[in-house]
Amino acid sequence: MIIYGLSTCAICQKARKALETEHKDIRFRDVRAEPLSEAELAELIAEFGDRLVDRSTNDYRGLNAWLKESEADAQIAAQPKVMTRPVIRDQTAFYLGWDETVQKALLAK
Repeated sequence: MIIYGLSTCAICQKARKALETEHKDIRFRDVRAEPLSEAELAELIAEFGDRLVDRSTNDYRGLNAWLKESEADAQIAAQPKVMTRPVIRDQTAFYLGWDETVQKALLAK
């Protein structure tokens, strides 16, 4: 299982801790330190579309007008912090965020 997020993100830390407590085999990837490749980003956008960009953050509001009008891949490539976090890959399944639905799906296994 791979968690894509930021090491400083509180929600990412909660998800990681909960999954590790359940003895899940986790690999955490900080998308700022190790950016997503074009293929990885395309795969996530195919899965989540525009939901992959968190438009409620200060980082998003800080993007210039051109980037705000750009596609999600350009926004995330330019500023990885605008990605909705965490993104969790469990084999071929993807999960976005750490809400009750995601927790039930991943912690019940």
